[in-house]
Amino acid sequence: MPNIYFPNLNLSFHINPIAFNVFGVPIYWYGIILTTGILLGLCMSMYIAKKEGVSPDHIFDFLLYDIVFAIIGARTYFVAFNWDYYKDHLMEVFNLRQGGIAIYGAIIASFIVAVIYTRIKKISLWQFGDIAAYGLLVGQAIGRYGNFVNKEAFGDYTNNVLAMQIMKEEATTHVTQNMLDNVVVRNGIEFIQVHPTFFYESCWNFVLLILLLIYRKYKKGNGEIFFLYIAGYGIGRFWIEGLRTDQLIVPGINIAASQIVAVISIVAGIIGVMWCRKNSKIKFKKM
Repeated sequence: MPNIYFPNLNLSFHINPIAFNVFGVPIYWYGIILTTGILLGLCMSMYIAKKEGVSPDHIFDFLLYDIVFAIIGARTYFVAFNWDYYKDHLMEVFNLRQGGIAIYGAIIASFIVAVIYTRIKKISLWQFGDIAAYGLLVGQAIGRYGNFVNKEAFGDYTNNVLAMQIMKEEATTHVTQNMLDNVVVRNGIEFIQVHPTFFYESCWNFVLLILLLIYRKYKKGNGEIFFLYIAGYGIGRFWIEGLRTDQLIVPGINIAASQIVAVISIVAGIIGVMWCRKNSKIKFKKM
């Protein structure tokens, strides 16, 4: 029996978070999807690196160093804003198999690693950032489907064309009163109907990827693509985060942490693009 429906699209799925078992150890779709996103993102960045005249080996080597720190950063960000729960469940801090990571934490950690790596290898940080931005978008767009299989990171009730129905008992994100007031019963089983925010963000990332691929031939200097990515992702994330019911709230001000970071990203991205273009003109005049 299906446990996920898209009623207005006449689609249904039966999703089990566990893909298969290896010697009795469950292997989750979440991990498989994230790994697939990382590998395809790596391929994209290596492809762009070739076009930029940078050795693809630098991208591969960077990933080997970065992947552990990116996961630590993503988990740390998530745990920090859910500390009221984790302070009483310390051992669960290390349980990643069922989700609980935040992409902004991974991006921040990866940027720090990139600063160190490019200095050691004597590579332009901003050119490296341009190359990495494409891989990040591919990885994020695919990785969001990990939220789909985990039945998490969705929005409040909606009846728009993309509305998604999930078994109430299988939902792993906070269920609001609005959802409960609009419960749908199928064969005696209660379903909540929500915004599929994982899908919104995935689509936004793919659109941003296409736009930045088109813009690449028009960039004036290194760093523009990276800062456009930062600003573009921030715009989408600010809107989508407002729909989600699992927001990581900043204590004391009752505002979603990701929305604050998104605004900072938008401002930093715009300033960064202006700086890159100005800097490239100065260099051109000196030549």
